[in-house]
Amino acid sequence: MDKIDAFILEKIAATKLPSVSYAVIKDGEVAYANALGFRDLERGLPATPATIYGIGSITKSFTALCILKLVEEGRLSLNDNVEKYIPIRLRSRGENVTIRHLLTHTSGIPALGYAEAFIEGLVSRGGTWLPVAKPQDLLPFMESAEEWAVAKPGERFFYLNEGYVLLGLVIEKVTGAPYWECVRMKILTPLGMLRTYLASEEVMKDGDVAKPYYPDPEKGTPTPGRIPIGITSDGGIMSNALDMAKYVAMLINRGTYNGVEIIGKKSVEEAEIKRVAVPWRLLGDEGYGYGLVISENFYGRKIVMHGGNVLVYTAHMAYLPYDRIGVVVLANSTGYPMSYIAMYILAIALGRNPEELPFLMREKVLRKLEGTYRGYKGTVTYTAKAKGDILILKSQWGEELYLFPEEVREDYAKFHTYTKGYKLDVEFHIGKDGVKIVFERYLLVKSA
Repeated sequence: MDKIDAFILEKIAATKLPSVSYAVIKDGEVAYANALGFRDLERGLPATPATIYGIGSITKSFTALCILKLVEEGRLSLNDNVEKYIPIRLRSRGENVTIRHLLTHTSGIPALGYAEAFIEGLVSRGGTWLPVAKPQDLLPFMESAEEWAVAKPGERFFYLNEGYVLLGLVIEKVTGAPYWECVRMKILTPLGMLRTYLASEEVMKDGDVAKPYYPDPEKGTPTPGRIPIGITSDGGIMSNALDMAKYVAMLINRGTYNGVEIIGKKSVEEAEIKRVAVPWRLLGDEGYGYGLVISENFYGRKIVMHGGNVLVYTAHMAYLPYDRIGVVVLANSTGYPMSYIAMYILAIALGRNPEELPFLMREKVLRKLEGTYRGYKGTVTYTAKAKGDILILKSQWGEELYLFPEEVREDYAKFHTYTKGYKLDVEFHIGKDGVKIVFERYLLVKSA
């Protein structure tokens, strides 16, 4: 556990995250929980595993489970057209969009950007102003969504926050009660998740809520933001690591927690089936199920997960159903990816070296490549700086080359870049005697 905490502290210090809280689940129980950093920087209050954070789009898994629970009860079908429940014309290329299409983000409609505009306008320094105060306000916003469609339903994945807002409205129509009542009654109360809320006035009454911050490049420090009240079934849940551990344990236990069935085993397994490939892949084979992302490539194991990001809060949950271990990680700003921390923890729990994970190995190597490089007798100088998953190579003349990785190993890394219309390979050789660059006409050696 010390290794995990050291890793987290290093990353939040480097990326100026105020705090991270997490819990590790094994065989249905919390095996370890901890928090590092401040839930409130200005007041100097430390975070704890009980501190409340926004979980962002992990909310979508709760929404999906509510839909699947209604299917179990025979109150709706995943093949029902969305128009059956909501007064909206929702078509793609002339074909009806179903509940299943919204669950899997395969409506054929690309992201309409409501959440991005709402969060940017409400939480940080301004930008596009879209005051969607309640889910029903999204219906007039989506009036022309059909014109935005680029595929027929079921053909292609487009992550659509708006679709999960509509699913919340479907739940309200079927149950005759607010979306949140379905989540509370069918999931939270039976699980004993007593300090999990929708982002609303209710959360303000809790005395242990992480203050929201957004990154401010100009200041170089986290800047206080606002809790994104108004987001609902697509990303509005706020919870803590201990409550979320119960939720992950229930999923690992195939829908049951402490002997109480929250949802049927078959429904959980249906949610964990890859139904469409996703464009963002850390492990190489990720696909989307019902409110969950699935891969079979985590050290050869099946991993089920989802992340969340509402700018002032980021989160990630992941679990290995056959190994019966899981993790949830929460933070009160945007900085280091919570997915990296979650998978680091799971690797440690499996007794594996986390640096074997391709994205962590690439991150480590890129940091090793940073520095100043000089040519023969110092005649030519370049500096290398990592930025995300790329390197920026800057010459003494001010030219900047953006290097995109093709192959990254502990002893060698190959990138490509473009300059004056030409594609150029850039090779880094990493040895005991240092790091060297070979590209175009130059051999450059990294200064000590």
